[in-house]
Amino acid sequence: MTSNHRYLDKELSWLSFNQRVLQQAADKSVPLLERVRFIGIYANNIDEFYKVRVAKIKRQLLHHNGDHQPAQQLLDRIQHQSLQAQQHFDAIYNALLNEMAQRHIYLINDLQPLACEQQQWLQHYFHHSILPQLTLIPLTDTVDLIKRLHHHCSYLVVMITRATSIDYTLVEIPTNTLPRWLQLPSTNHQYSLMLVENIIRAYIDDVIDTVTDAQTTYEQLSVYSIKITRDADYELKPNNHDVLHQLSHHLQQRLTAKPLRLVYQHTMPAPLLQLLTDKLRLSDFDTLIASEHCQHLDDLSAFPAIGNKYLHYAPLPTINSAAFNQASNVFTAITAQDILLYYPYHSFEHMLDFVHQAARDPAVRHISINIYRLAKQSRIIDSLIMAANNGKQVTVVVELQARFDEQANIDWAQQLTAAGITVLFGVAEVKIHSKLCLITRQEQQQLVDYAHIGTGNFNEQTARIYTDFSLFTCQRAITQEVRQLFDYLANPKAKVSFNHLIVSPINARARLYALIDSEIYHAQHQRSAGITLKLNNLIDNGLIDKLYQASQHGVKIQLIIRGMCSLIAGVPHRSENITIISIVDRFLEHSRVYIFTNNGSPKVFISSADWMQRNIDRRIEVGCPILSPSLKQRIIAITKLQLADNVQARVIDPALSNRYVSRGKRPKIRSQTAIYHYLTHVEAQSQRLAHKEHQHHAK
Repeated sequence: MTSNHRYLDKELSWLSFNQRVLQQAADKSVPLLERVRFIGIYANNIDEFYKVRVAKIKRQLLHHNGDHQPAQQLLDRIQHQSLQAQQHFDAIYNALLNEMAQRHIYLINDLQPLACEQQQWLQHYFHHSILPQLTLIPLTDTVDLIKRLHHHCSYLVVMITRATSIDYTLVEIPTNTLPRWLQLPSTNHQYSLMLVENIIRAYIDDVIDTVTDAQTTYEQLSVYSIKITRDADYELKPNNHDVLHQLSHHLQQRLTAKPLRLVYQHTMPAPLLQLLTDKLRLSDFDTLIASEHCQHLDDLSAFPAIGNKYLHYAPLPTINSAAFNQASNVFTAITAQDILLYYPYHSFEHMLDFVHQAARDPAVRHISINIYRLAKQSRIIDSLIMAANNGKQVTVVVELQARFDEQANIDWAQQLTAAGITVLFGVAEVKIHSKLCLITRQEQQQLVDYAHIGTGNFNEQTARIYTDFSLFTCQRAITQEVRQLFDYLANPKAKVSFNHLIVSPINARARLYALIDSEIYHAQHQRSAGITLKLNNLIDNGLIDKLYQASQHGVKIQLIIRGMCSLIAGVPHRSENITIISIVDRFLEHSRVYIFTNNGSPKVFISSADWMQRNIDRRIEVGCPILSPSLKQRIIAITKLQLADNVQARVIDPALSNRYVSRGKRPKIRSQTAIYHYLTHVEAQSQRLAHKEHQHHAK
């Protein structure tokens, strides 16, 4: 906590969130291979945490020449928790390996357990497919290791022991061209897999022999795993309009950025560890972690789908929207009513159809969309290019600073520009994180706008595993303001006014404060008052203080926070009216919802924005009111199911204990499963009503 114990440190809160991910890997009610994937998600999360968040703390220390006590104390706590977490991680991973072996799935570390036929197959594969792609880097005085290491490679360190000397060399393994896991030919319903690093270990003599003089013999080869994490953060210079060039420069810098974490095999000899520490210029501010398993285990998040069905989550068929399915086209459907989809329960095909039909429809004049993260093979991009080829005006606002997707978005921007599409890079010094699409259609004598406002990216891959809302509407109160925002993105000097949309950084803070103040007013006058928020992160001190103020006036506040949460609930005379839970389950909870009781006439918003200072003050974010009474009630019903979760929900308390919500004598409610059944019922009921109405008109 901070010194006044008013807020939790966001970094420690984040580590607590990742512990909830690790809890999933240890939870035996989760199918075995899904638990293995959670191990991979945990490992990937930790990598990103060090690349960005720890990098910022370290820069604070370096800026103050190491004399910055709060930053040093925070870094010490992070390192202490990281060491503890690594031990917990290793224990869970070992337990998973044992359980997998009981299910006849073996992660092989060496050649000994392999049958003769498997060894012959593997030897042939190694010499023909792996060995030609390996590079050896001698650890000599002339090698600048920081510049020599590549971000798309993993590394093994080989200690070459001779009669009179010991030499060290790195084996560089290209992870972008070699498979991370190799499934070996197996029989008797057994599955044998080897990590590529372990295959190389098994044939390390052959690797070293390719560069060792035949006259020079060695007595022993010892191989150790390492994992290096670099500083991946950057800041673009203000008032520099050549964003593309500046970003490309920073991405090149990222490739050779100084390491700030080294995870090394726990059996590594001390002299070798010291050599690596010196070569990587690691300081006391950096993190050294000894681990039993220090390979790139983030690849476990994409572990092969093998074995019996019960080892995986049972498939959930996506739900089709009755409103879209029963209409002749997407525009007729949206004209009849606002449509709300909730992924991954609903099919993302409806969103893809929205853009695809617009590309082909002769009546469509203009398509505007802003993109943040796209699928690697994006059908959205294909439809936009088709629209341009069909003579429509297409404007795409590309956010180049989407972290770790920067290069992909540069490539998309170039591809779209080559297709004749107008590509904009948005507002200087502000990242564009909204999820908007506006389609303008000629209908009789007028132009009609159709808008999409969402909480998640236009990404058909993540739409299978992230929970997100999509609203489709042609209500002028909303579409006119969406149009205003696109005009603002094209011309930031344009005057804009938003009465319905909550737009960061233009009016978001003032609107959110006013909504909270309204609930305080209702509570003061003994009216029905309450606030329910579902967010990924809640770390903005100003908004937290407002929630504290509301709690002190008796406003009941229910929070569902997936990740970082700096608010401390349950403190007498400050936050005793606030409760916080976090849900970590099969799907990643990504939607943002704001519900204000408003004396019994609820105000409901979906939004792209978390309650973080960057999202409120330094990003383009959009929150949209739900105007349809039935859709408003649908979101409230979904949120109530989440608040009632007593299977995968954890209590967020000041101790960051991550204890599960107590079920008591209540029936089990797993919100993600309950929401799927609820939406299935809603869509089936809508289909039945539409069918009856059709029969009535037919008579």
